[in-house]
Amino acid sequence: MRTFRKVSVSKKCEAFLAEGHVWVYGEEIVGGDAEIADGEVVDVYSQKSKYLGSGFYNHHSKISVRILSVNANDTFDADFFRRRVRYAIDYRRTVMQGDLSNTRLIFGDADMLPGLIVDKFGDVLVTQIMCLGIEQRKDVIFEALVDVLREYGEQITCIYERNDVEVRKKEGLATGKGAYVSPFLPEYDPDANEVVITENGLEFAVDYVNGQKTGYFLDQKFNRQAAASIAAGKSVLDCFTHTGAFALNCAKAGAKSVTAVDISADAIRQSERNALLNGMTDVRFVCADVFGYLDSLIAQKQHPFDYIILDPPAFTKSKKTVNAAYHGYKQINVQAMRLLPRGGYLATCSCSHFMTDELFRKMLLEAAIEAKVQLKIIEARQQAKDHPVLLGVPETQYLKFYIVQVV
Repeated sequence: MRTFRKVSVSKKCEAFLAEGHVWVYGEEIVGGDAEIADGEVVDVYSQKSKYLGSGFYNHHSKISVRILSVNANDTFDADFFRRRVRYAIDYRRTVMQGDLSNTRLIFGDADMLPGLIVDKFGDVLVTQIMCLGIEQRKDVIFEALVDVLREYGEQITCIYERNDVEVRKKEGLATGKGAYVSPFLPEYDPDANEVVITENGLEFAVDYVNGQKTGYFLDQKFNRQAAASIAAGKSVLDCFTHTGAFALNCAKAGAKSVTAVDISADAIRQSERNALLNGMTDVRFVCADVFGYLDSLIAQKQHPFDYIILDPPAFTKSKKTVNAAYHGYKQINVQAMRLLPRGGYLATCSCSHFMTDELFRKMLLEAAIEAKVQLKIIEARQQAKDHPVLLGVPETQYLKFYIVQVV
């Protein structure tokens, strides 16, 4: 007999969940038990008492229930969460061919652990929690992570929590960051804030304490390989370089020259350091606004590059700003297309799920028309395999990555 409190939802929400989505918006809850505690697991039913799933309840959040399971036999005890952790790790061991050295181990809803991000950098786990229900159970989940990884020969010396994200406030959670202290982990070294990882044969220093998000963007790993695969002999411009990863991959692949641009002085310093870690002294780093930098080259009628890479930050994080973001993406792509010679190459992407693939392709076509060029698609890619897409949850598919030739 089920002992969980219940909520009932609208027909619209019932259809939404039937399609495989895992979110129940507060406005779609039409009835239920009284005095449901935030963070507790509730059963979700249709108005005709059909069981639809179970998930974390939180009245603070616009997403009032985050579905954990549609199996009415699940009990959501420690064993349940250990199984979920093992499923996630086993998936990565398969798709990453056993290499867990630098990997996203858990990707929220895509791994049916809503609001939980876990990135592994060597022997350090960096986590973000954006769901109250997960926050309340993190001790069980973190212990399971360390135990399962140790079973597979992966030793973990630190779990660092990067909960310094504003979205936690929407869950009624405080923001902050710091090392997770537990008897199953060694004593934390407060002077440690960095780990050096190896990706695609290159070394990168990851500042997991102060770097963006968890410290490094693992989702572009294979896209960097793809971009580098056509870089040999080319003059490359890497825009929004961040940690220099695309630039260094291209340099390693035999690019004739590489210039990397970012508006952040900290990013440029980190990129320069990463170049030195790999013995690369010929990569040129420029601290400048990318839009202004490209405009100045166009105005001066300088066309020194035959390969441009655009990896901008998300120009939109909500539906309300999609139109403005569309114009931002179009502007930067028009600039790049105007700078490139006929036969030149462009790698371009968007990391916002609100900028759908359909919209992104429409933008590329409009940009090409405005720049008076045609585009030949070489590759259309998405995020790395350790950032899986749950087919019924389109929000899990966020990264669009195209390599094209300008003709």
